[in-house]
Amino acid sequence: MDLIDGMLARRTTNGPFRPDPVSRDHQHLLMRVAQAAPSHFNSQPWRFVLIENPDTIAQVAAIAGQSMTELIEGGVFFERYRRYFRFTQQEMEERRDGIHIDHLPGPLKPFTRQVFSDAGLKLMRQLGVPKKLGEDNRKLVAGSPLLLAVLLDKGEYRPGELSGFYSVFGMGAAMENIWNAVGALGMGIQFVSTPMELPRHWQAIQDLLRVPGDLELMAVYRLGYLPPDQARPSIDWSSRHRKRLEQFVYRDTCEQPERE
Repeated sequence: MDLIDGMLARRTTNGPFRPDPVSRDHQHLLMRVAQAAPSHFNSQPWRFVLIENPDTIAQVAAIAGQSMTELIEGGVFFERYRRYFRFTQQEMEERRDGIHIDHLPGPLKPFTRQVFSDAGLKLMRQLGVPKKLGEDNRKLVAGSPLLLAVLLDKGEYRPGELSGFYSVFGMGAAMENIWNAVGALGMGIQFVSTPMELPRHWQAIQDLLRVPGDLELMAVYRLGYLPPDQARPSIDWSSRHRKRLEQFVYRDTCEQPERE
């Protein structure tokens, strides 16, 4: 039951970590729980890079911050992900998915629902919000004592073939094991997603990590120990709602929703 309770309490860390280094024992424990994940024919296609070097972390942070600024400034982020935004608790109760934008800088609060419109984006540019969000993102990554890069072996990861699916499936299982284990260690984890949105920035991270030709860089995460009190970022959201059984589970066929 402790394991199940921990899985149900799982959260993504949007705020800063403590500056304490992540112990080598904890790092290796996270690698062992990843290693315990299932994979097709026990192929274990995943590879990991544990990044503690402050200079490397600072460079990844700079790329992440610049990526965020560009995505917000150009409106790409909002255009790409607008369908996931919810602006009221009622919307969240009805849909039970997406993210509830419930924390905004003071000048933007009167424009909550319009903040991701063209007019809202213009106002955000005038207020310098893209640069502020980019700097917030840079600081979050730069203040992380550990980054984790996740790669796949291209001998197994062949997109368009079943092996491509099996490899991504196994990688997902490995990362979910890590995600569920960090809480038991007093740690948090967050996906560093913005560099992936812009190919040249993603290539810069691959070059920085010296990724060889037989590996594919799939994701980067930041990890660390959680402080007792976490300050919320400038723009933040809540995403604790989950769909009801009848919204995602069926009985026997896809024609019969499962009831609570």
